[in-house]
Amino acid sequence: MIGILSFLGFTILVAVIAYFATKSTNEQTSDGYFLGGRSLTAGVIAGSLLLTNLSTEQIVGLNGNAYSDGILVMAWETLAAIAMVICAIYLLPRYLKGGISTIPTYLERRFDKTTKAMTSGLFLSGYAIVLLPIVLYSGSLAISGMFDLPAKLGISEWASIWVCVWSIGIIGSIYAIFGGLKAVAVSDTINAIGLLIGGLLIPIFGLYAISDDNSLLGGLSKLTTQHPEKFNAIGSESSSIPFATIFTGMVLVQLFYWGTNQQIIQRALAAKNLKEGQKGVMLAACFKILGPLIVVLPGIIAFHMFDGQLDRADQAYPKLVAAVLPVTLVGFFAAVLFGAILSSFNSALNSCVTLFGLDIYKEYVDKEASESKVVSVGKRFGVLLALFSMALAPFLYYASDGLFGYLQQVNGAYSIPILSVIVIGFLTKRVPAIAAKAGIIFAVVVYVIYIIMQRGLGVEWLPHMLHVQAITFVLTIIIMLVIGKLKPRASDYVQEYTNEVDITSWKYVKPVGLIITLIVISTYIIFR
Repeated sequence: MIGILSFLGFTILVAVIAYFATKSTNEQTSDGYFLGGRSLTAGVIAGSLLLTNLSTEQIVGLNGNAYSDGILVMAWETLAAIAMVICAIYLLPRYLKGGISTIPTYLERRFDKTTKAMTSGLFLSGYAIVLLPIVLYSGSLAISGMFDLPAKLGISEWASIWVCVWSIGIIGSIYAIFGGLKAVAVSDTINAIGLLIGGLLIPIFGLYAISDDNSLLGGLSKLTTQHPEKFNAIGSESSSIPFATIFTGMVLVQLFYWGTNQQIIQRALAAKNLKEGQKGVMLAACFKILGPLIVVLPGIIAFHMFDGQLDRADQAYPKLVAAVLPVTLVGFFAAVLFGAILSSFNSALNSCVTLFGLDIYKEYVDKEASESKVVSVGKRFGVLLALFSMALAPFLYYASDGLFGYLQQVNGAYSIPILSVIVIGFLTKRVPAIAAKAGIIFAVVVYVIYIIMQRGLGVEWLPHMLHVQAITFVLTIIIMLVIGKLKPRASDYVQEYTNEVDITSWKYVKPVGLIITLIVISTYIIFR
């Protein structure tokens, strides 16, 4: 009962704070609803970035990978910090200079409306079919396990998943659809603090539990002594992240996610000025360096505690939490996880609403629609999308092994095409729109064929997915450059400054970025 009361209390507190924080924002305008009135400060941006990224598909899935492969999976976290540095220094100034609301809007200006529609469609399909259902399912799996809902409610595990999916989906939809971006960002910031506290408590309690002398260092010493292979960051060819992939597809995945992914970059686009945006991204990068303590170390602790005998790796984190977390903290931690789940769900949903309202409806359905009409239509689309995701999510119960790896593999079907055209857009001035469209089609087709061969047909000789993503990216870039050489634009593309926000750069952005990069490199030297 105490756990349930603390869960409800913390969840309601977050909702109340978010409500009062957003009362002054005019959410009948596009900027007000989709970008929080371009008023977000560094702390809010950092908190929202972390919570949008760090949800149960990360916490449960990545700890599951660590249970199997050890610390080498920290690459998903630590290398993200370098990508965020690149975003803050190079990409964000260009985005804010153009005053854009969505990434496809930039591509429309650089190429044409069809390119914009194609990228918006890729984002929407990726979020609707892959990201939203996985976030709902993995979150439901964690909440159901922590409260042992099947036993308490007298229902099957699958029925419990249905209950949790729809509960999370409905609450998350209210935040995202009716609250707008600022409500999402404010609630994210509060939950980020709770997640950092709660997330760090799990490895602390876990290390105490496995130590012989009831100390943190004793527990850590036992892990490193008895399982030294789990602390080798250099992955072999048979591991989930071979070391070579860090320099191929991993770089691209991180650049896409932190620099061009609408769900993520929308927080930085809502910054009140470039300085606040850069500070927020850099602050989030600092916390990403600490990410392995939350999403990697618990998986290794679980491997030791359960002697590597779990039926599925994705069970590692929920079972560890149930084993080491004091009963008095279960409600608080469940509320924090619930907030993280809501964050990823409502952030992706809000991005979908933004993409549909601004890039699809306003552009192709009703060009004369008022801003309030665009917001209203976007909300209705969000309701339909949420219902679709909630109906699909429970069926992942029958295909749930390796959630994080599955998510990363399927994401390549839209991340590589979009990243390719954005890179060409930034680095060239004469490559035409036809090249962008040809590149998107080529990349999607090639990568989908790979997924079908690898997952559907079980072909074993194929390269690692990260290598395939890198190969696809390089070939797509070559195709677009060749087309640009044969059929260039009539004139150079020049990006205009819209004066939407002040784009004066933060004077410490480069020194801080260098320090973050050196710290990341040092982790690989330490754990080689």
